[in-house]
Amino acid sequence: MGEDPAAFDLDNPKLPKSIQKAALASGGFPYEEKLDSEVYAEELLSAHQQLALFQEHMAKNGDRVIIVFEGRDAAGKGGAIKTYLANLNPRFNISAALPKPNDRERTQWYFQRYIDWLPAAGEQVLFDRSWYNRAGVEPVMGFCTPEQTAQFLREVPQFEHQLVGDGIHLFKFWLTIGKEMQLKRFHDRKHDVLKRWKLSPIDLEALPRFDAYTQARNAMLELTSTKVAPWTVILGNDKRRARVNIIRSVLHKLAYEGKDEKAIGEIDSKIVLHAEDFLERHRDA
Repeated sequence: MGEDPAAFDLDNPKLPKSIQKAALASGGFPYEEKLDSEVYAEELLSAHQQLALFQEHMAKNGDRVIIVFEGRDAAGKGGAIKTYLANLNPRFNISAALPKPNDRERTQWYFQRYIDWLPAAGEQVLFDRSWYNRAGVEPVMGFCTPEQTAQFLREVPQFEHQLVGDGIHLFKFWLTIGKEMQLKRFHDRKHDVLKRWKLSPIDLEALPRFDAYTQARNAMLELTSTKVAPWTVILGNDKRRARVNIIRSVLHKLAYEGKDEKAIGEIDSKIVLHAEDFLERHRDA
C-alpha cells in the first residue's frame, strides 16, 4: 500500500526517499519517466492549434461543450483546465469552480446552482469539480448523508441524459494519481511558497482518507458511467501526458472544419481508460 499517511510528516521539508522513488510508478502508472519537455511542447502546440480550429467552428455553428474534471486531490485538475484554455477566448471558454453552497443554495434542488453555469451557443464550460461533489468529497468528508448520495447517484444519469439530449457535448474526466504521488505533490505545495495557496484544509483531510475516496470513486464510476455520458479515467502521475491526452480525447470526438487526426495525435491507451477498464485493472489504486 506504500507510505502510511499517518507516518508521513508533511511539515518536514525533506521528502522521504521512499516516496520520491515510488511516486511516478504509484497507482499502476505505466511509464518510468515523464514525457520529454520538448516532445510535450511540440505535441501540445499541435493539439492547441486543432482546438483553436474547433473554437472557430463552435462560434459559427453554436456548439455547446461541457467538460467535467473530477479526481483525486492534487491530481492536476486545475493545471489541465488551464492548459486546455491557454489559447482560447475566455469570453466563450469558461472555467467554473463553484465554492461550497451558501445557506440558500443548500435548500435548492441539488443540481440547480450548476444549471446557471451551463453553456450557451458557442461556449465551452470546464468544471473544476462539479455536481459530482456529492459522490466524492461530500460523502467522504461527511458533508452530506448517505441517502443524499444515493439519491444523487440515481438522478445524475437522467440529468446528464437531458444535457446530451439537448445537443450539449458532455465529457467527464476522472484524474487519478497514486498514493505516493499525492503525498509528493502535497509536500511540494507545502514547501514551495509559489504553490502553497493550492494546499487547502480539505486537501490535508484527504491524506488519511485515501482508501475512502477509492471506494467512493469506484461506486460513482460503476453507477454513473453510461453510454450517453461515459467516464474517461486519466492516469495522471505525469501531468504532461495527462494534459495532452485530455485535449486529444475531446477533439477526437468532435466534428469541425479542418480536423486533422494526425495533428491531434493518438490517444495514449496506457493512461486513458474507459471506466470499466480502469475498474478491472486499477480498482484498488
